[in-house]
Amino acid sequence: MNAQLLAELRKITPEEQKILDGASEVDDTLYYSSNSHVVDSRKLLESGKSIQIRTHTRFVHFPPHTHNFVELIYMCSGSTTHKINGEEIVLKQGELLFLNQNATQEIFPAGEDDIAVNFIILPAFFDYALTMLGEEDNYIRDFLLDCLKSENEDISYLRFQVADVLPIQNLMENLIWTLHHQQVYKRSINQATMGLLLMQLMNVTDKVDVGRNQQEQELLMMVYRFVEENYKDGELSDLAQMLHYDLHWLSRTIKRLTGKTYTDLVQAKRMRQAAYLLSTSRLSVGDIAVAVGYENVSYFHRLFQKAYGMSPRKYRVGEQEKQ
Repeated sequence: MNAQLLAELRKITPEEQKILDGASEVDDTLYYSSNSHVVDSRKLLESGKSIQIRTHTRFVHFPPHTHNFVELIYMCSGSTTHKINGEEIVLKQGELLFLNQNATQEIFPAGEDDIAVNFIILPAFFDYALTMLGEEDNYIRDFLLDCLKSENEDISYLRFQVADVLPIQNLMENLIWTLHHQQVYKRSINQATMGLLLMQLMNVTDKVDVGRNQQEQELLMMVYRFVEENYKDGELSDLAQMLHYDLHWLSRTIKRLTGKTYTDLVQAKRMRQAAYLLSTSRLSVGDIAVAVGYENVSYFHRLFQKAYGMSPRKYRVGEQEKQ
């Protein structure tokens, strides 16, 4: 991180000075609107804003609390120790932590050199980022956005261990820079930067830890990743062999976790990819059928008609008329 920016973030805040002068607890009036221990975005966000940053308050223990916003924590230097829904994790330099609104978080005292930046984000802020991800649906994208935007209790946090991924580090520094300084057009810049950040995070799902019911959620992420990368010809038996799982157990588990069979997931991905190619390429319908995994073009037509309520050609014409 830029040395000058890090030096600015390292400065002792008035809140921290009070702690150093003897205050033993956080000042509840800075965070809570009642005794509910829900950190209130209205306390931390300026009126009319949907995103803001503040440095993490060091030297003090934060008791268990939740948020009524999405919190993103970026570790600029050092480390911080968190307990999220009872699970203790250490966030290290260069790592990102997204917290679901329902996650209960406790934070242990940080030292002077442990510099973290907290992003206070209203869920609506991610709407523009979603449009940047394009029309090609993606299981992993949906999985991430569900964590960020919903109140899904199944996922408490997403921790990205991306200290070695330079594009993500650069994007985080850009976000912090524009929010820390009163830069012109910063709203548009920050929304675009968040979109680029989510694009990059979609490419490093092997570096993400998923909170709560972690084993099942990590399995689900691996299934989604496999479908995204192998939808044309990837078999469930290939995935089972790769993960060293019994084929029938894996099939039943996918059905239980998603409500769909593996074949359903693959077919849905193929149809979405076909729709994307119909609207963005000049490939023939036959070539698109083969490109997404169907040698039998008539069968592809039937599946597409069922999925979209119209033929591939009619879908293409409709998409062209929108442009």
